[in-house]
Order: sequence, then structure tokens, then C-alpha cells
Amino acid sequence: MSRLVVLATAAVLGACSLAPEYQRPAAPVAGTWPEAVSASDRAATSLAWPAYFPDPMLQSLISAALEHNRDLRIAVARVEEARALYGIARADRLPTFDLATSRSASRTPADLSTIGRAYTAQRYDFNVSMLSFELDFWGRVANLTEAAKASYLATDEAQHAFRLSLVADVANAWFSLLEMTERTAIARETLTTREETLHLITKRRDAGVAGDLDYLAADGADQAARADLASLERQLAAATNALTLLVGKPLDNTAPVRKLSEQGVVADLNAGLPSDVLVQRPDVLAAEQKLIAANANIGAARAAFLPRISLLGSFGTASAALSGLFKDGSRAWTFQPALLLPLFDFGRNAANTDLAAARKVIAVAEYERTIQQAFREVADLLAARDKLAVQLAALEAAEKAQTERLRIADARYQAGISSYLEVLDAQRELYAAQQGAVQTRRAWLSTAAQLYKALGGGDAVEKAS
Repeated sequence: MSRLVVLATAAVLGACSLAPEYQRPAAPVAGTWPEAVSASDRAATSLAWPAYFPDPMLQSLISAALEHNRDLRIAVARVEEARALYGIARADRLPTFDLATSRSASRTPADLSTIGRAYTAQRYDFNVSMLSFELDFWGRVANLTEAAKASYLATDEAQHAFRLSLVADVANAWFSLLEMTERTAIARETLTTREETLHLITKRRDAGVAGDLDYLAADGADQAARADLASLERQLAAATNALTLLVGKPLDNTAPVRKLSEQGVVADLNAGLPSDVLVQRPDVLAAEQKLIAANANIGAARAAFLPRISLLGSFGTASAALSGLFKDGSRAWTFQPALLLPLFDFGRNAANTDLAAARKVIAVAEYERTIQQAFREVADLLAARDKLAVQLAALEAAEKAQTERLRIADARYQAGISSYLEVLDAQRELYAAQQGAVQTRRAWLSTAAQLYKALGGGDAVEKAS
């Protein structure tokens, strides 16, 4: 009964805490987004990535990256590490019991013996011992446990944030690969056309129909197309290598099945209010858990100024002979309470308290900075989503206009009405419009992927997996 009273008293007093009351800092951002956002029922937090990225090839790449990416494996292992550390800290709040048996023997020589002759002594022990257990009057151990728990949760949220970033990065890398594939195809087709044109003008010059100026212009355009194709092929190889690194294994087949215009990504996500959206992001949640851990560490540092009571004891049997170990009267026990009161530490505890307070200030600033960065990221992406859509529509219209212009210019050249320079100028403008449309389309898709991440995309099932 006395032991139960002691443990109950320790549990009650252990509820005391010297940590400051935690309050979430106010978000240091505006209450609305700078850009007007369209109403939508599609919330990123409840939309799993397979529903947002419908391309089967992209889905297989994301699945492979979530399985094989080495950085994600490290992040998952960090979570397991933090969980284990939390388990260790939580175990410190309860007493530890060990079962021990021992035998000791000693021989005392005659000249040291009180009875004038040598003798041998033996002792057998069997007991259950309680290692040093601190009565957590001031919540020191409880606050250390709370800090370990918050650190674990912060690591877990950081892993969720990395997972979400990995999904967006793979999508972005895939869109870049599609962009370079399409741009390379356009450059290759342009080079073929200019080679045919150069061959035709060479014949016309030999026949005296075309001059050297047309030939030199066609030759220069051919060499420029050849150089541009080589540059795009180099970028295509780099895009393939970047995607391979993210996926974490060699790509089985990167031949695009769907073009950029066929990806089916719809970026009409509900942006909501900053105060609601930003606090759901895993990186913001991770920063807040770090702040909670710093707040708890202040309580542990304050408790170091106060007395610390620890208990040490054992209960079992002891005998001089093994046969008498469990006989009546062999019961043995020890009980050693200890009181530790800091006296002179030359400012160590005060410095630890100041350190904990400074780290909380840092954690608050980092939390607020994370929210500000998240606000800017979402605001930039919302603006980019709308403006890139307008830009893409204009470039697609320009591409159609330049295609018609090239047809007319070529017809005028064939009829001898205009020079080849007019055709060459139309070819250059069409090529630039085609390349610009592909680049802008990829930029819009990349913005859509990053916006899904910025708004905290992924449902609870996705996080649990």
C-alpha cells in the first residue's frame, strides 16, 4: 500500500509543469491572397495525387519514386529514429525493474580475521531491483518527454512535406522531359525542312534562278537549326537523367504516350483563406511542432533549479547457502531515496534556461518565416496559373498566324513575287512561336504541380501510406 501511495503521489505531482503555456503565434500574413481566386470545390488537401495527375505514365513514375527514392528513404528512417527517441524519453517517466541473481564468495586470511583463523564467506541473492526513478514533482521529465514527442511529430510532418514535394518534383521533371521531347521533335522537323530548302536553292542557284544571297541565307538557317537541335538534345538527355535520379532507379520506358497538351491536369484548386490553408501544410505543421518542443524544453530547464528526488531499491531473498535462498526468514530489501538540490553550478542552470528561451525565440521566428514563405509561394503560383493560361492562349494563336504567314510567304517565293528572305523570316517566327508555346505549356503544368504541393495536396490515406 505504501508503494502505491508513493507512485500515486508522484503521478499527481508529475502533472505540475514549469513550461510556459503554449500559444500558437498569429500568422504574420494578410488575410486574403493578393490575386483574386476563382471559386472551386476541389481542395488540394482532400485530393490524392493519382486523381490530380491522370497520365498513367506519370503515375507509374511517381509510384516508383515513392518506393525507390533514396532521400525519401532517409526521411522515413528519420521518422523511425525520432519515434524511438520519443519512446526512450517516455520510458523515463516510469520506474524500471530488473530481475537479478548473484553469488559472491570471499576468503579472509588469518592475520586479518577477527577470530584468529582464515575463513570463507558466501552469499546468494535473488531480488527485483528498481533503478533510480525520479519523482517528477516539477515536470522536468514530463517536459522532456513532451519535447521528444513534438520532435517526433515534427520529423513525421517533415517526411510528409518531403513526400509531397517529391510527387510535385517528379511531375515537374516529367513535364520537362515532355517539353524537351516535343521541342526536339520540332527542331528536328525544322532541320529536315531547311535541309530540303537548302538542297532546292542549291539547284536553283546552279540553274541561275537563285542568287548567292538566297543560298547563304538558306545555309545559315540550316546551320542554326542544326546547332539548336544539338542543344535541345543535350537538354533532353539532362532532363532524362534528372527524372531518373528522382525516381531512384533506371527508367524502363520514357517514351511519352501523351503530349503536354494531353496531360489532363486541371489546376482549379480551391485556394481558400491563407489562415485556413497555410496551417494545414506539412512544413508549417513541422515548424509548429519544433516550436512546441522548444516551449517544453523551457519547462525542463526551469525545473533544474529545484530539488530532484530519486528512488532506488530492491526486494528479494538472500542466504549464505544456495539451499536456504527461499527459506523462511531469508527476505531482504533495500530502499535508498536521494535528494539532490543544486547549490553552486556557476550559472550552468541559468545558462541552460537562457539557451532554451533563445531557442524558443528562434523557433517562433522560423515558424513565422515558414508561414510567410508559404504565403508567397501560394500567391506567386496563383498569379502564375492565371497569367500563364493567358500567355499560352496568345502563343497558340500566334503559332496559327505564323503558320498561315509561312504558307503565304512560300507561295509568294515560289511565284517569284518575293525573295527567300521573306520565307526565312516567316520560318524563324513560326519556329519561335512553336517553341514558345511548348515552353509556356510546360510552365503552366509545372505551376499546377507546384500549386498542388503548396496547398498541402494529398489526403489522409496518402499521408498514412
